[in-house]
Amino acid sequence: MRKGTMKGTPMTVPACPFCSPPDGEILLQNEYCYARKDAYPVSPGHLLIIPFRHVPDAFNLSREERIAIGDLLDRCRELVERKLSPDGYNIGVNIGEAAGQSVMHVHIHFIPRFSGDTPYPGGGVRHAIPGRGEYPGVRIPE
Repeated sequence: MRKGTMKGTPMTVPACPFCSPPDGEILLQNEYCYARKDAYPVSPGHLLIIPFRHVPDAFNLSREERIAIGDLLDRCRELVERKLSPDGYNIGVNIGEAAGQSVMHVHIHFIPRFSGDTPYPGGGVRHAIPGRGEYPGVRIPE
């Protein structure tokens, strides 16, 4: 599997768990990024898409890296569809500590969703702030 540099920029930053993935962790890859299993999955098939280049957040990605991430999102979906046939997906990125980013190397969460995995999936990622994700006038089923 490919590990290395992007246009001469070293991808290794000391103590970054995403900069030098062991070959066995890489499930899919292209020139700019790779996909691996999340170490703490919230559902079966939860993957991370990570640029090879050490970039702190998604706003600092190059155009090429953004396109490459889109490519891997499609390929992750194909892989997970074949193995698990989920009913939906959440795809998201945390930017900054206040938003929950715990590793300061951008990574995109690819989370397969399954009917019944939560009693009320309405609002999806809107529930990042507890109690604020409900839509006005919509009662959450008990």
